[in-house]
Amino acid sequence: MRFRFENNVLDGDLRELTCGGAAVPLQPQVFDLLLYLVAQRTRVVSKDDLISQVWSDRIVSDSALNSRINAARKALGDDGATQRLIKTIPRKGFRFVGEVREELAASIVPAEARPVPSRVGDRPAIAVLAFENMSGDPAQDYFGDGISEDILTALSKQRWFMVIARNSSFTYKGRAVHLRQIAEELGVSYVVEGSVRKANNRVRITAQLNDATSGSHLWAERYDRELVDVFAVQDEITNAIVAAIEPQIHAAESFRAHRKAPASLDAWDLLMRALSHYWRVTRRDHDTARTLLERAIGIDPNYGQALSVLAANYMFGVHLGWAELAAVAPVAEAAALAAVRCDHEDAWAHVALGSVCFSTRRLADALSAFEQALALNPNFSLAQGYYALALSYAGRSKDSFEAAQRAIRLSPRDPSLAIYHGIAGYARFTERRYDEAIALAREAIRHRGDLTGAYRVLAVSAGMTGDEMLAETALSELRRTQPDISLHWIATQLPWANDGDREHYLEGFRRAGLR
Repeated sequence: MRFRFENNVLDGDLRELTCGGAAVPLQPQVFDLLLYLVAQRTRVVSKDDLISQVWSDRIVSDSALNSRINAARKALGDDGATQRLIKTIPRKGFRFVGEVREELAASIVPAEARPVPSRVGDRPAIAVLAFENMSGDPAQDYFGDGISEDILTALSKQRWFMVIARNSSFTYKGRAVHLRQIAEELGVSYVVEGSVRKANNRVRITAQLNDATSGSHLWAERYDRELVDVFAVQDEITNAIVAAIEPQIHAAESFRAHRKAPASLDAWDLLMRALSHYWRVTRRDHDTARTLLERAIGIDPNYGQALSVLAANYMFGVHLGWAELAAVAPVAEAAALAAVRCDHEDAWAHVALGSVCFSTRRLADALSAFEQALALNPNFSLAQGYYALALSYAGRSKDSFEAAQRAIRLSPRDPSLAIYHGIAGYARFTERRYDEAIALAREAIRHRGDLTGAYRVLAVSAGMTGDEMLAETALSELRRTQPDISLHWIATQLPWANDGDREHYLEGFRRAGLR
């Protein structure tokens, strides 16, 4: 449906607002809010209505809600004083009061003009088989089936690969069928299988991810738990399995891509190669990933996942001091918004947009984007990590530490594990728990010896504790990983919500010896 008012057109199908024919950039959540207000214009919309319809009943502060209302007004050339189109009804809510004409979008814009996600055939496919009941009691089949179905459902939220429906993959239950046959019949590259053994009040669950083409095991794990709460155990193990699978598939697909001749690489291959560089978190790999992603987008301009990773890559470079914010932020934001338009249900797209908002000091918008990513895919460890980082700069240290710990628990073999430890360390630094911050920074460095953020946390924490030798060592390593680090860069480039946190960080660096 399209809505026309004044010189604006709000297109719900294309998810686009135009003014005089020119596109008006809108963050996805602001678009959702505006669309809801326009569609419900015959009544006053309460705060609870907006939280239910736009935020899916998540906890939202008044300031976050008001910032979205203000953003919607600004996009329409309205403001809080004039309230020409969006009117605040005191103690009641909001109402869209403009004159609106409705029209069917399909009659105006041809379908082929709409951006579409890449075809399913560009992605690998995965099948989740029914987990085998090893308990010797057929009545226990439900537990293994429940684990399998939960894994299948959770994997379906990850838009990187196609997941075969239960009705197809469960047909192999109880049959001894070779993985290669399953792969051929279902058209998949990867198969998840496992088993469940229950005895008394304990359960053992095994799971493995198989490359169906070669027959090799890419990942396997065993989980032993007490069945105090069956559903809690089921959820915990499902989350652990799903969080482990995505990076393993990325690694396998990257390996396949690296075996291809450069001239034969398609957009998916380029994306997989780019991801392998993105996860390494070095300046050289940062530049290589950008080049590969730009090539992928050159092949497919509507490739949402490539656009998402490109935006995230740009912003991560800014945070680590490898790129100038003013130079890359507009390009990154355009890529992130395009990714959201391509696939509004892709958690990666919202993480990319959140990372842009974070670096450009729009912390409320960043937190909202990361929360939306986690609502779409609760097992997305990278989204948890980014969320933790934004929370720390927003002054919510306790929440930040907890989010970082969730990221670590979700994916203990994650390529970004060192980063999550570093973020947890920074959260502890902001709480003045310097010894814990030092321990977490050292754990991050143990995983990655060239991680800029971890050396920052180590340097400021050592500075505040008066450990001159450790501070000097940390600062020396930091200068190796970020040669242009300075008090001026720290004061101007990192997006704190309040001056007290910035001054605390600067004081740690001053005591460590940075000038």
